[in-house]
This record gives sequence, C-alpha cells and structure tokens, in this order.
Amino acid sequence: MNQGTGEWNRGVYAISVAADMTSLQIQNIRVYERRGLVEPARSAGGTRLYSRADIETLHRIRDLLADGLNLAGIAKVLELEAEVARLRRRLAQAT
Repeated sequence: MNQGTGEWNRGVYAISVAADMTSLQIQNIRVYERRGLVEPARSAGGTRLYSRADIETLHRIRDLLADGLNLAGIAKVLELEAEVARLRRRLAQAT
C-alpha cells in the first residue's frame, strides 16, 4: 500500500464500484460526500471517481458507524487521524 503515489489518489472507481467494494449503499456514499467525509474526483462529465484512498476512507467510515459513531463524530475522528498522519510525516522529516 503505497499511499505516496499518484495512483493511490487518482480517481478511477465509479460510485457503483465503490459501493460494491465497501458494502455501502450508493445513497449513503452521496451523504458522506455532502458531509465532507469523502471528496471524490470528477470526470469532465461530472461523474464521481473514487480513488484507492477514498475507498479506504469509506471503509473507515463504515467501521466507525459500526462502532456506534454518528457522522459528526466520524468527521472529527477522520480530521484527527489526518492531523496525526501530518505530524508523523513532519517528525519523520525532522529526524
């Protein structure tokens, strides 16, 4: 899992494929997008295109929902996890 490559962040999966890969309903994925939990790329025609990173985020959302968190709580968890990752990268660069 090389998260640093463009391939990791390149939108390639349609919403129906993302739904199949994550066992989530399409309408729920659209809600998560509206709430800012996931931001898929868009094709020139406006089709949502999900990357491997987006799929991992959707898996994380699914798992946090199963743990009983609501969408506001999930947004905070994702924000904090992203901040921890940024801080770890900075620390690794400093050493």
